[in-house]
Amino acid sequence: MKIAMMARNPDLYSHKRLKEAAEQRGHQLDIINTLRCYMNIASRRPAIYYNGEKLQPYDAVIPRIGASVTFYGLAVLRQFEVMGVYPLNESVAIGRSRDKLRSLQILSREGIGLPVTTFAHDPKQTEEVLALAGGAPLVIKLLEGTQGIGVVLADSNRSAKSVIEAFRGAKVNILVQEFIKEAGGTDIRALVVGGKVVAAMQRQGAEDDFRSNLHRGGSAQMIKISPEERSTAIRSAKAMGLNVCGVDMLRANHGPVVMEVNSSPGLEGVEKATGIDVAGKIIELLEKQAKPGKTKTKGKG
Repeated sequence: MKIAMMARNPDLYSHKRLKEAAEQRGHQLDIINTLRCYMNIASRRPAIYYNGEKLQPYDAVIPRIGASVTFYGLAVLRQFEVMGVYPLNESVAIGRSRDKLRSLQILSREGIGLPVTTFAHDPKQTEEVLALAGGAPLVIKLLEGTQGIGVVLADSNRSAKSVIEAFRGAKVNILVQEFIKEAGGTDIRALVVGGKVVAAMQRQGAEDDFRSNLHRGGSAQMIKISPEERSTAIRSAKAMGLNVCGVDMLRANHGPVVMEVNSSPGLEGVEKATGIDVAGKIIELLEKQAKPGKTKTKGKG
């Protein structure tokens, strides 16, 4: 099988592991810098060019699109889909997951547990938004933030109001969420591959940091998740339409609540914490699923 991986940094652990796993199984995997691709959107002859040459046909594409290049990355992925290349995750599903508000609305529609979340445009409604979210302490998030960047914990309504007003002054969109105190600065990431949870880890935030992202100095260890947590992760992946994703959950008193569904989860933390060959399971999924033209959306919005 000939596989393209859309990725800007071939030296990242996740990208090296996926290439290694593919080659161990006898496949060819080419790492293609997403931003160096350009496209010919001609009728019936769609093509992608890379470093001055037309890309030859691939059996599958693994999109590892960084958050900062989501728009262009999805355009390139849609072009692969139009050309009949099987995507590990489809462009529409990735687009859903990258929009925090849209993804929470989709999960809410499916009845999946979520923290109380509020969103408003008018700064005059700040008091009402704080009340709806249950009052301080509250978590305030940039809609476009990733890896814990743009996430603030406000200890009082007064500080929450100041943070909201500051973000609004910068003309950025934000979500206001209840703070799940009982989670104690830990969360669970469940890796879903092909409708199954293949690995799970518990992440603990660095000292004096309520965010548990490993990029922010957090630590991880293997964890046994409950049947309800497993079901929540699988249902979340299905609701978003993702074949592979990391589902981030908190253990609230009333059960698991989903914080985010990540369409390009890093593999280093979970593989090192659990010893599970997640990269190999992703390549196995491609072996089973990849067929020419087998996309639900075929590049449609």
